[in-house]
Amino acid sequence: MKALFLAGGMGTRLKPLTDDLPKPMVPIMVKPLLERNMLKLKDCGVDEIILSTCYKPQKIEEYFGDGTKLGLKIHYVCEDIPLDTGGAIKNTEEFFNETFIVINANIFSDIDITEMIKFHKEKGAAVTIAVTRVDNSSYDVIEYNINLYAESFIDKPTLSEIKSSYINAGIYIFEPNVLNEIPVKQVISIERETFPLLLKKGYPIAVYKSDAYWMDIGTVKNYIQVHQDILNGLCSLQEFKAENQDIFIGENTLIHPTVKIIGPVFIGKNTIIGAYSTIGPNTIIGNNCRVDINEIITDAILWDNINLQNYFTYSSIALDSEFIIFKNNMNAIETELLYERSAL
Repeated sequence: MKALFLAGGMGTRLKPLTDDLPKPMVPIMVKPLLERNMLKLKDCGVDEIILSTCYKPQKIEEYFGDGTKLGLKIHYVCEDIPLDTGGAIKNTEEFFNETFIVINANIFSDIDITEMIKFHKEKGAAVTIAVTRVDNSSYDVIEYNINLYAESFIDKPTLSEIKSSYINAGIYIFEPNVLNEIPVKQVISIERETFPLLLKKGYPIAVYKSDAYWMDIGTVKNYIQVHQDILNGLCSLQEFKAENQDIFIGENTLIHPTVKIIGPVFIGKNTIIGAYSTIGPNTIIGNNCRVDINEIITDAILWDNINLQNYFTYSSIALDSEFIIFKNNMNAIETELLYERSAL
């Protein structure tokens, strides 16, 4: 089976994490979000992936190549200009002649795709949309009947307009004939334009309800939250929480015997933790990091290849290779260059 990832967004709300990295490539517990989502689909029988890219596409292609290392076949379709969700799907039409999956690449969820495909077939739907319960009117709401077919789509409704608490989860099953209803090389929203058009023309659109974990990691606040949710066992991750462990240490990582680790903690591979340091709780440290002696790291996310020294206490922050991102006030994200802080 084939799947299409819509991976062209600029990730404006996720800056500075996306200053030099496409949004789908931000790491979730060390691995890129896109890689984690691809591997989940592989477990559902997907063997061929199409990536619709636009912003910094070379970063994605350099990492995944032809997909061999993941046991997948990967194709790339790069937009010259952003075509929105509908335009991006239409732009990949040549790859699809049977039922296929479409996923917004900024989603991290435990929605059961295998069951969703089964549901799609049982409903005889042209499109099936996964919906999830979120009490937040900033998302598009879908109204549906008792037989779980969509009846209307409401774009970011006001509180008085909300009649359903289920929102579009950004995961779809498509039949290829639906692509005939999307114009070529135009900026089209699948959610606001194509889906209402399909309803008007009588196409059956099924609604797959799921209360499984779901998160749009499109903001720094949500990016941090998804890591805390993984650490706290609210969503699944294959290599973490195995056998109820709350401390994961990667291969070839060296931790001095005097280090104090307070779970939940996730430490990547090839990392060195110096003597008398305290790690955790609620902390992720990436691959190939170096933590000097007497460091305290708690409630933090460290990306790969970071060196910490000078006896700092890192608390309630997320780090990439250049920035410190303070989490104290998520309405006004503060950032500092790491090397500037290290010079203090």
